[in-house]
Amino acid sequence: MENVTEPFLLTLIVGLTMGLGSILSFFISSTNKRAMSLAMSFSAGIMIYIAFMEILPEGIHHIEDYLGERFGYIGQVWFFGGMFFTAILEGITHIFSGEVHSHGHDHYHENEDGHLANLGLMSALAIGIHNIPEGLALFTAGFNDVTVAYPVAAAIIIHNIPLGMAISLPIAYSTGSKLKAFIYTLLVGLMQPLGAVIGYVFLSNNHNDLIFGILFSMVAGIMVFVSLDELLPASQRAEDHHISVYGAILGMIVMAIALNLLGGHGH
Repeated sequence: MENVTEPFLLTLIVGLTMGLGSILSFFISSTNKRAMSLAMSFSAGIMIYIAFMEILPEGIHHIEDYLGERFGYIGQVWFFGGMFFTAILEGITHIFSGEVHSHGHDHYHENEDGHLANLGLMSALAIGIHNIPEGLALFTAGFNDVTVAYPVAAAIIIHNIPLGMAISLPIAYSTGSKLKAFIYTLLVGLMQPLGAVIGYVFLSNNHNDLIFGILFSMVAGIMVFVSLDELLPASQRAEDHHISVYGAILGMIVMAIALNLLGGHGH
């Protein structure tokens, strides 16, 4: 049981750090357009960098381990599949939320708030799905020796905080409820210990690299789509587009430095 308890507690603590990102986002005033633009584009940079440099390569690696190197292209197929899945899901979300293009200025703020709410929910979906295999990976890394999981946990915490902000900011701004934003963000963070539970259930003899690889590849596609379609455009609407670009580049640089210092995720 000791081998199970310590990595699970570590994964739980790591997941809860997304709530810290939500709390930090409350110090960014909704009237401070530049700070909001930087926060959203910074999160987009984090997500894009992780997707291309960590998650997609890891997904392809798992698929190649299971099927052979010549089948690595399957990961790329599922990467774009994740994008198409998110596009369809976003369209359905817009239909059911009643988000339509209205005429005149009277409905501008209503439409903008609805768009931001959808942005928060789409970010929550992408990051929540991403957190499950990440939690599974963290738990697996620490199953035999929890000290091995410490640098992995540190790397995840570093990007959990800005990702928590990416979920919380648009929800808090559009609904006016910081509590609702915090709860949504915390629930997404708890997907990581859920991944640990899944890891515990399937760790022995049931681990399938193919499924794991497909899931990672899809998540990479989802995160890139959300960043390009939602986070960056929202950031550019809030402030001059140069601020958005600089924020995204800064997010990539910070994540690159963090992963190099900590030796990457170690999935």
